[in-house]
Amino acid sequence: MPQRKLVGNNILAMPAETALALKIVSKSDLLRLKTIARIHARGLPADVGWADLLQEAFARILDGSRQQPEGVPLVAFLAGVMRSLKSDHWRRALRESRYAQECRIPQTPGEPEDLELGDPAPDPERLLGALQELAAIDRLFANNRVVLQIINGLAEGLTADQICTAMGISKTDYDSARKRMRRTLLREGLTCRLI
Repeated sequence: MPQRKLVGNNILAMPAETALALKIVSKSDLLRLKTIARIHARGLPADVGWADLLQEAFARILDGSRQQPEGVPLVAFLAGVMRSLKSDHWRRALRESRYAQECRIPQTPGEPEDLELGDPAPDPERLLGALQELAAIDRLFANNRVVLQIINGLAEGLTADQICTAMGISKTDYDSARKRMRRTLLREGLTCRLI
């Protein structure tokens, strides 16, 4: 997670804090953006966290390198900036991967032939955090069968239409349940933490 910088005797605020202080975003918009950042950060390496995506998106609008189009809500615009940052990361990773494959380094005598590659599985800390959040969500919605079925359907990669068909509910009921889920998770702080 990004840390505040100390310059002289002053502590510089993070871009998200600056945007909040300048009233560019409201607290509820910031919560929504944190949730969106967490979604975009899934699957990225551990050194690229959701807070990094959010801070970089804010930094780009505050420094003027990204201009918000007229008529586009700020939350939607920042979500697009974070999606773009995620895509940039994957493009760089792919380019570096191709470069690494093209640049074979000849081995010197005495060096081991096998290179040790990093484990793609999440580290124990990240895994524990995810398991704790999932357990908290299960406890939170233990008495709501519809919500738990929607969560299971999403976990299996089903679309909204497939979940509605499987559960025998209307799209309106599905959307209402998703809104209740989102509000409950935001209220309980399970989708984002304060920066």
